[in-house]
Amino acid sequence: MGHLSAELSAVFQAAFEAIGLDRTFGSVRRSDKPEMADFQCNGAMAAAKSAKRNPREIASEIVARVADEPMISAIEVAGPGFINLRIADAKLSARVEDIRAEDMAGAEPAPDPIKLILDFGGANVAKPMHVGHLRTAVIGDTLQRLFRFLGDTVISDVHLGDWGLQMGHLITELQDEQPDLPYFDIKNTGPFPAEAPVSIEDLSRLYPQASAKAKGDPDRNMRSQKAVAELQAGRPGYRALLDHFVAVSIDELKIDYGFLGVSFDLWKGEKDAEPLIPDMVADIKARGLAIEDAGAWIIPVEREGDTKTFPPLMLVNSRGASMYHTSDLATILDRVRTYGPDRMVYVVDQRQALHFEQVFRASEIVGYMAEEKLEHIGFGTVNGPDGKPFKTREGGTLRLGDLTDMALEAATRKIEEGGRLADDIGQDERARIAELVARAALRFADLQNTRTTNYVFNLDTFMSFEGKTGPYLLYQAVRIKSLLRKAAAEGNVAGVIRIDSDKERAVVLALDGFANALLQARDKRMPHLMCEHVYGLAQAFAAFYGAHPIASEPDDETRASRLGLCEAVAHQLYIGLDLLGIEAPDRM
Repeated sequence: MGHLSAELSAVFQAAFEAIGLDRTFGSVRRSDKPEMADFQCNGAMAAAKSAKRNPREIASEIVARVADEPMISAIEVAGPGFINLRIADAKLSARVEDIRAEDMAGAEPAPDPIKLILDFGGANVAKPMHVGHLRTAVIGDTLQRLFRFLGDTVISDVHLGDWGLQMGHLITELQDEQPDLPYFDIKNTGPFPAEAPVSIEDLSRLYPQASAKAKGDPDRNMRSQKAVAELQAGRPGYRALLDHFVAVSIDELKIDYGFLGVSFDLWKGEKDAEPLIPDMVADIKARGLAIEDAGAWIIPVEREGDTKTFPPLMLVNSRGASMYHTSDLATILDRVRTYGPDRMVYVVDQRQALHFEQVFRASEIVGYMAEEKLEHIGFGTVNGPDGKPFKTREGGTLRLGDLTDMALEAATRKIEEGGRLADDIGQDERARIAELVARAALRFADLQNTRTTNYVFNLDTFMSFEGKTGPYLLYQAVRIKSLLRKAAAEGNVAGVIRIDSDKERAVVLALDGFANALLQARDKRMPHLMCEHVYGLAQAFAAFYGAHPIASEPDDETRASRLGLCEAVAHQLYIGLDLLGIEAPDRM
């Protein structure tokens, strides 16, 4: 069964068509004023303009044609031609039973499933992740979960920053500290030790150390550049070191990503596209698609009619080195050859928009993938109280690991101080619950914001168990699970759902919106639409819970019906939370 607005739209579209008007006028949606109606159709006004007729007359004709539809219990024309309608209780009962029984809990597969590469994460080797990586991680992971749930085939790639000057800095600084390592003997072609000569702590120290030296010493910087050139040329010892740097970094990155519940199919980086670059550059040159400019090779991407300036894509610089643009272009080529996706989606800071426009245009010019199939999903920044990107008290960039530690500490304090946990919950379980609360707080706080906007980081607000927060959603989910568990222990089981009250109606209508919320979130790449739905459902349940006895209801049929409604809510709520990357504990 489809969701109610789709079913109603089909009925109204047929009615508009029957009176000689375009069926698209028959679109039905949830009412802006739920106290007056469940759904509304506003097509009569638009139809009146095209048909040069009175909108109330058209609306009245439509009402006359659909008034006998069994799923509609009341219908009226309001104002200049709005059609307001109320759904029959029996239809709501049937709808919620379907939601309770369906694997997708009322959602529907996407009508146009595709195969896509989802590029998000973008962490750098040897550098700790910072607060700026939070958004790409949780937005990208949520889209990954959503796409798969709705039937898309997704291949996600972290796309590590593992190529360039920072690698030269690491190699040369390590050589200064441990010159006798076998990697620095130019005659040594391997094999090299399997165990890394550095830890993540070493890498975190070596890179800023080298970078600071290079800023004030051109010769020191040139050493790093020379090391990069030798690395790119395939020097065995340097390649072996790079492999160690990447492996050590990935182990650390998996801890931070793991805390947030984020995973990837591929842990590839810029270096994985490097083997394709020489032949790719030669081919682009041979086809006359790149031009020489002051010793560099560029691909002009500006078009006639552009309203802003588009710098050319730098393919090879004047020193003969490939650039960041080149790596991204080669990555597109690699993905097309390896996976043949219908689309590539990049979840990266909005401030990188120009870069992606250049790369996407170049991709179309050289024939790898059409620009329209390459999509940059930009997002705003995480800001401090001053409205600027979030910093530490000392003014530095906040490490993501420090942020998650802060969240975990706040969650632990919140659940202990609030007396929210049952007395029989042991320390291990308490620690696990605190971790889930911290994750819910961070992910929901980020995802509930419109993706393209900035937001202010406020841990106290995010961690509250009241209001529009992740912990509030966990509380409602656990409350339902606890209610059902206690009812079952007392021998009270769910039965056929019968809708008898406005609060029950509101719950069912909230449940019915799941399909549309997910499809809209997919089409617009806007996870906040999922957050709105899940929060709205939790609120509708809370109102129902506060208004009616459930397990304590004396009437057997009514009690069984309300427990059935609780089951439907729990089924959809847990799926919705999972799509947001939020895991609810069994109890609190």
